[in-house]
Amino acid sequence: MSIYLLYGEETYLLEARLKRIKKEFGEMVKGINYIQIDENNVQELIADIETPAFGYEKKLIIARNTGLFKKEKKTAKGPELASINLSNKIAEYINENSSLINEAVELVFVEEEAEKNNLYKAIEKNGEVKEFPLLKLPELIQNIQKICAAYKVKIDNGTAKYFIENCGTSMQDLINEVRKLIEYVGANGTITTKEVDLLCIKQIDSVIFDLTDNLGKKDIQKAMEVLKNLIYEKEPIQKILITLYNHFKKLYIVKIAEEYRKDLATSMKLKPNQLFLTTKYRNQARYFSKEEIENIMEAFIDLDANCKVGLIDIDIGLEAVLCRYCS
Repeated sequence: MSIYLLYGEETYLLEARLKRIKKEFGEMVKGINYIQIDENNVQELIADIETPAFGYEKKLIIARNTGLFKKEKKTAKGPELASINLSNKIAEYINENSSLINEAVELVFVEEEAEKNNLYKAIEKNGEVKEFPLLKLPELIQNIQKICAAYKVKIDNGTAKYFIENCGTSMQDLINEVRKLIEYVGANGTITTKEVDLLCIKQIDSVIFDLTDNLGKKDIQKAMEVLKNLIYEKEPIQKILITLYNHFKKLYIVKIAEEYRKDLATSMKLKPNQLFLTTKYRNQARYFSKEEIENIMEAFIDLDANCKVGLIDIDIGLEAVLCRYCS
């Protein structure tokens, strides 16, 4: 197999697959038997395929984020139409010259997303198409446990789930964080939630969950401590405000979905690897009435507008909003 399309949001696994292709290919000399293509020079792709590798048996061409796999629009004009025409031209070339490509070239397309257009189908027919979607919670837990087991470290399902809830669902981020935990507990050690809290960098969305939990429990002191810790960690106050607004917006969606008996995951537009969050959002929404959430969101909007025209300091304003509506 010499023609590949690798795409998807799980970049760690995608890049690992690309790394294996490069390793299996062997020696690479840039500009001779190793060519890099992007949207700026993708029009040269066919010429690069047909140019000999000069002293090497095969040539490796990696075409990354070319824009060739976007959805075709009947109303496309200008550069967009030119890209569609080029995509169809390359698709036709692959269908007609797949044997030539297999003999002389390793051709790898790397994309963040890919529509099933003519080029996609041509690669599917003559090569390999591999999607790397974000992993779901059970898969993430399994991967974390495998990594830990390789270093003779134990982590149970509950701790792994807690770790993922706090550190996100990107495998690259999780691997970076779990390495610290493995080093800390050492061989034959066990990772617990205590080590996760001690060593891991929590994503802001996770910290906002903690903040909102404290607000819902009417524990203003702890809520302010979480807020001040975010500021101490140099999270921009404007980002904290926006994240809080978006979080309460999701809680509002929970209220609406339950009122009209709609599927919560669909209503919140959660990705497949975020479905485990539905229980957390549902439980947290119970702390507030729909009217309270509406008032808090409106207060955030007013604060954003007032701080931009200098009527109030955003730090003081944010603390005032949280204390006013959640005490």
